[in-house]
Amino acid sequence: MSTNYLWSTLTNKCPRCREGELFTSKNPYDLSNITTMNEHCSVCGQPTEIEVGFYYGTGYVSYALTVAYFVATFVAWKVLIGMTFELDDNRIFYWMGTAIVMLLFIQPLIMRLSRSVWLGWFVPYNKNWKTEPLEYNERVNESLKEH
Repeated sequence: MSTNYLWSTLTNKCPRCREGELFTSKNPYDLSNITTMNEHCSVCGQPTEIEVGFYYGTGYVSYALTVAYFVATFVAWKVLIGMTFELDDNRIFYWMGTAIVMLLFIQPLIMRLSRSVWLGWFVPYNKNWKTEPLEYNERVNESLKEH
């Protein structure tokens, strides 16, 4: 059964088949394995590292997700608690402190989500993945891989 793009990305599924797990551990708070990914999708065989250094780009995605998080929490804080930008109003500092502490707790989720989003941009979904062969067009230098 195939799921949609958003759900498969949020649940860290393979972008090609949307069924296999991307990460070796389902728990994002398993700190020793936060970004440890399966080498290939266990369902369709899609490699998770398309080329050497592929995941360097996830820094941009992570940055965008973090900015979106801060904007969303600022708007929520402003609507729910209210804030003014006057000299005697310190509520913005309470928002900042709360947002930063919450960010520390959700950082493992953001790290995994950024990898899932990044891979999903480069590996298209194939509804016929069971019958169509996997195209190996990655540029991985086998001699440089860690074994």
